[in-house]
Amino acid sequence: MLKTASLVKNISVVILAAGFGMRLKNDKPKALVGLDDGKTILDHAVDKLSKFVPTDNIIVVVGYKKELVMEQHPELTFVYNEAYNRNNTGKSLLKALKKIVTGDILWLNGDVVFDERLIAKIINKARTTDKSCILVDDKRCGDEEVKYTTNENGEISFISKEAKNPNGEALGINLILERDIPTFLKHLDLIDEGDYFEKAIENMVGQDGAKFVPVNTNGLFCEEVDFPTDLENIKAYLKALSKKIAVPR
Repeated sequence: MLKTASLVKNISVVILAAGFGMRLKNDKPKALVGLDDGKTILDHAVDKLSKFVPTDNIIVVVGYKKELVMEQHPELTFVYNEAYNRNNTGKSLLKALKKIVTGDILWLNGDVVFDERLIAKIINKARTTDKSCILVDDKRCGDEEVKYTTNENGEISFISKEAKNPNGEALGINLILERDIPTFLKHLDLIDEGDYFEKAIENMVGQDGAKFVPVNTNGLFCEEVDFPTDLENIKAYLKALSKKIAVPR
């Protein structure tokens, strides 16, 4: 198991934080939504990720009210997506990846709160399988969730909101190996402005035979904030964590 004290210097991290929480009726960047422990969603991500990678290796894609994010974490590197109001996560990620010269890349949506052990799981899975990885949760999924299916080898065969008979949900935390990045860049460039980055993965798998493997949470907490109910789930998790009792799954 990867120890949190060991920094992995050949991995860069990209946090996609250009959007705003329209469904949360929030006037700040979504990553700056405050939680009951006095920290923001972004604070939690940076605190946990910096246990695995050097802070210099963390890049944040900003857009809406970018100055607020940059002021909160001046120690990080920033990439500005000036078209944040019409682009989706695919083009935001493309901008960041073009700034990274070498190494593997772990990226995540800027509205996810997660158990830090999941970062160790995804890094270890990439090392042991020598394949790019996607964090997933095997559960029943609604229409709004990005879903996935696997082939007979246990690799991702399809990833989309439209996936039929899915295995479960893709959670928005992923790791791509350095050798797969040129192909990923090609597909990120080809997808439409409004596409999520998962569309590029879908095309990589379908057109180029790229291999991604799912990494299951196995009950460890990971919640993406889309609706007020998601925020309440996170607050309940943090409250349970602070009392060192069984946390919601």
